[in-house]
Amino acid sequence: MIILGIETSCDETAVCVVEATGGLESPSFSVLGNGLFSQVALHAPYGGVYPNLAKREHGRNLPPLLQKALQEGQLWENSRKEGSDSAGSHDSSVWKKIEGILSKEQGLFETFKELISSIKRPSIDLIAVTSGPGLEPALWVGISFAEALGLVWGIPVLPINHMEGHITSVLLDGGDEVKSRKLKVESANQVSHLISHISTPVQFPALALLISGGHTELVEIQNWGRYKKIGQTRDDAVGEAFDKVARMLSLPYPGGPEVSKQAHRAREKNLPQIFTLPRPMIHSNDFDFSFSGLKTSVLYTLRDHKKQTDKMTEDEVYDLCREFENSVTDVLLSKTGRALEEHGARTLIIAGGVVANTHIRQSFTALIQEKFPDITLRIPTKNMATDNALMIASAGYIEYLLHPENVSEKIKAQGNMSF
Repeated sequence: MIILGIETSCDETAVCVVEATGGLESPSFSVLGNGLFSQVALHAPYGGVYPNLAKREHGRNLPPLLQKALQEGQLWENSRKEGSDSAGSHDSSVWKKIEGILSKEQGLFETFKELISSIKRPSIDLIAVTSGPGLEPALWVGISFAEALGLVWGIPVLPINHMEGHITSVLLDGGDEVKSRKLKVESANQVSHLISHISTPVQFPALALLISGGHTELVEIQNWGRYKKIGQTRDDAVGEAFDKVARMLSLPYPGGPEVSKQAHRAREKNLPQIFTLPRPMIHSNDFDFSFSGLKTSVLYTLRDHKKQTDKMTEDEVYDLCREFENSVTDVLLSKTGRALEEHGARTLIIAGGVVANTHIRQSFTALIQEKFPDITLRIPTKNMATDNALMIASAGYIEYLLHPENVSEKIKAQGNMSF
């Protein structure tokens, strides 16, 4: 199958074209074209993602990213060639429907019509689009764009759970150094890469630890499509806690990577431990998490320190970040290790944006090597850890094989979607 993937759940706009083969037993993917635009720099002045800004930027970025992905995949054929079947040949009633679909995104219909009218229908079998969880205003842009493409090209559209996308991201392993064969990166905020890889099949049952800015959950996986959440955060997600601690320390946005940088400096310098933080819920009898109290402990630590001196030294900041990162990692390791023992998993999948954290990756690698040598650890490469359309396309392949009846002409954004 040739699958077009679309992702707009937060502040990354992403479009890709993937060729999927192998079926459920051994799914494999060749990425024909991929475009991604990160809005991080735009949201930095706000210290977090500003939903209406994200929504606006998705509308601006989707058409050029679609063109980029199709051109990379050699699926872009100019409609002006004699005998080609242009989408522009549709009657006015079709364009009226598409205008209605795209009406909430200022200027998107005009850009969409100009772009689509100029090309021949590409050889795509399925459109997979994120329908949740995420920021609903942002999700709606991607959904509307996918529905419009499905209508104008006569291609089925399948809604995809963003978190299932993170799980299937481990099937897309092209290495950390992945480069485009055709198009150069146009700016520091744009990423272009191409993967052609046949991955090792995931052995079931599996366990997934999903850690991101909005999610921290443990999911039992009996097979593809059979997911059961066995634990989740009761308050802050891991990534959210990292970002809040960064703001307390006046570190730049995005905060999570900055906290990790400071923690790494403490380890590099082998600084003595000054601060001690709790490991929340590490001994509880369930698989739930809580990081709000840990964040509050950092706040109290900073308050108490300020009573003694006005400003923390660099080394003190490094040490506090290290202790915070160690606390988070210890809790994740403990809960996940116990879940592996109790659920008899053969594979551990760790996915989501926080997986880009080097210390967490290294700690889980050591855990599996030392305590669970018979379990396979699957972690997406760093370029696959953050939000991207490739994981949505891979999840789309799995979901279509399992539930082809779920394709829909009318998809609803679900900001709080769960398994």
